[in-house]
Parts: sequence; C-alpha cells; structure tokens
Amino acid sequence: MADVNSETPGTSIVTPPPLRSLFIGFFTIGMYGFGGVLPWARRMVVEQRGWLTSAEFTDLLALCQFLPGPNIVNMSVALGSRFRGLPGALACFSGLMAAPFMIILALATVYDRFSEVAWVQHGFAGLSAAASGLIVVMAIKVSAPLRSDWLGMVVAAVGFVAVALLRVPMVPVLLVMAPISIALVWFAGRRGQAAR
Repeated sequence: MADVNSETPGTSIVTPPPLRSLFIGFFTIGMYGFGGVLPWARRMVVEQRGWLTSAEFTDLLALCQFLPGPNIVNMSVALGSRFRGLPGALACFSGLMAAPFMIILALATVYDRFSEVAWVQHGFAGLSAAASGLIVVMAIKVSAPLRSDWLGMVVAAVGFVAVALLRVPMVPVLLVMAPISIALVWFAGRRGQAAR
C-alpha cells in the first residue's frame, strides 16, 4: 500500500508507487472491471491503495472525461504520468489493457460460434444490467466530494439535465459547461478572498 500523509483535508502526499505496483494495480482493474472498469478504478486508486483522495480522483476523472478517448484509458495514462512520468503512463496503460485484450479475443470467439444459443443471449443481457448498476454506483461515489459544494452540484445538475433529459450531445455541453464552471469557481474563489 502507498504511504499516504494528509497535508490538508482535500490533498494527499503519496510516495510514488513503483512501476510494478502501477502495472499490477491497473492489470487488476482490467481483470475485475471488465465491462465496468471505472468503479473498480476508483476503489483501487482511492479506497485500497490511497494513491489519490476522493476529491483528487473526481478532479482527475473530470479532466479525463473532457479529453477525447475512453475515460479509464485517459485516467491510467494521467495517473501513471503523475507518479512515474512516461514509464508510469506506459505501465498503467499496458496493465489496464492486457487482460481485457485477451478476454475479448476469447469472448469474441465464443460469441461468434454460439451467438444464436438462447442462454448466451440471456447471459449478455444480464451482463448489461450488471454494468448499468455499476455505473449508477460509480456516479454516486464520484459525486460525494460535491455534496458540500453547492456550486459544483448546480453545474453537475445542469450538465445532467442537458445530456440526460434534453438529449444535447455531450461535446457541446462540455464545450459550454467547462468554461462556465471554471469561471464560476474562479469568481467564487475571488469573492471568498475579498470577504476575508
């Protein structure tokens, strides 16, 4: 486990994990989180290894969601780079991708051969339901740091309404909401400093 010392409530000082730990950590995520990797990533990074605090994980996830590409791949590269530079990014990325790559090849072979069998179709439908449940749990855990931040809750609610209810595509929502939320946090910080 990483050596974590709290400096302030929202930050942590972590002794950078060795490359082997980064690879094994993300290999484990890739193995256990097949079909729903993000909940396993948060559990391993925040709860088990203590590499990031809950707030730091949420901030990093927000950045990774804004970047193009799969969120968890972006996160593995960003986290590995944060701790060990390019070798760390490569260790996390290759660890994350190794197991799913082998598993998907095996599953594709099975599905290609047995896709018409009823129990295979029911099995894949059940996997979809389980993955949906993992996404809901992940959303609840990631939103935990926002519970005491009314401004963050408002921005999250507006983004949810725009994407989930109004069906606005995510890219325009991000392009509009990101600068607005940054400006709101900046103004709130300046107002807080002026009040002191």
